[in-house]
Amino acid sequence: MYVLTKFAYQIGLMDIPNERSMHHKAVPRGAGIFFVLSIYIVLLLFDFEYFKTYYYIYLSIAIVFSVGVWDDLKSISPKTKFIFIFFATLLLYVNDFAVYSLGTYFGYEFVLPSWLVLPFTFFAIAGYTNALNLMDGLDGLAASISMVMFITFFAIGYEHHDTLLTTLSSFFIITLIPFLFFNWNPAKVFMGDSGSLSLGMAIVILTIQAVEYITPASVLFIIAMPLLDTFIVMTRRIQRHISPFKADKNHMHHFLFKVKEDVRYTVIIFTLMQIVFSIIGYQVREENNLLSLMLFLLLFYLFLNLFDQRIKLRKRGETK
Repeated sequence: MYVLTKFAYQIGLMDIPNERSMHHKAVPRGAGIFFVLSIYIVLLLFDFEYFKTYYYIYLSIAIVFSVGVWDDLKSISPKTKFIFIFFATLLLYVNDFAVYSLGTYFGYEFVLPSWLVLPFTFFAIAGYTNALNLMDGLDGLAASISMVMFITFFAIGYEHHDTLLTTLSSFFIITLIPFLFFNWNPAKVFMGDSGSLSLGMAIVILTIQAVEYITPASVLFIIAMPLLDTFIVMTRRIQRHISPFKADKNHMHHFLFKVKEDVRYTVIIFTLMQIVFSIIGYQVREENNLLSLMLFLLLFYLFLNLFDQRIKLRKRGETK
């Protein structure tokens, strides 16, 4: 991280502020290149046998990481990113690592048809990696909520003696700690797409693996904040008759930041929210899928109305 702050300009890793940025001066980006590479260096040097066992997991993350690095250096199109994510998903799929079931409801297990497994898994992976990428809008936000998720998955893996859950999550927990020292407001470095896409990919992989031990609906709480943010933003855009994929500054963290204009306060509040959601997910991990899903939908409805950018306009009589 320290080296990045010194040589980022020379290697073209600088984040220049634009109309959607929350910072006002150029900041080194691409820190994900260094904290993700550190994982692979340790893995290959000290536990190559483990790497051979789960090679398809770490190669899929490497594919997504590589397109993130490319984007940090050259700013590529979303279409190119999705192509890389698709090939990463395909690698997992051919190794029988995918989403096959959505859980049991009303006594019936919703098993995906074989022809739908790959498209749905790609949709889940691409959607969540993008969702976490969009949460990387304030200093320390994406790293902090990711840390909470990784700790939760580590606890599940430890409870069930699952090597993949404990090892992959602990790798990212350890490597995010020093990154947060540099990324905490005011940030000296940004993780960039190399970091946010890799984090999103790792979290989805842990989610798929965790479903072997906990209900699919309970996982929604463990990975809640990026999901809620994406669902709410897209719902609001559709209500305003604009494209749900159009970039703006109407995410939940933008809304909360406008209340106190304090980055640290906003990040702490969102991290505490994720902690609460993760605790809920861990507590209901073996409960009925339907009840857990209904509770999650209720939370979505509450958040949809709580984080409504039009509240102030209504109070002023300026509703559009």
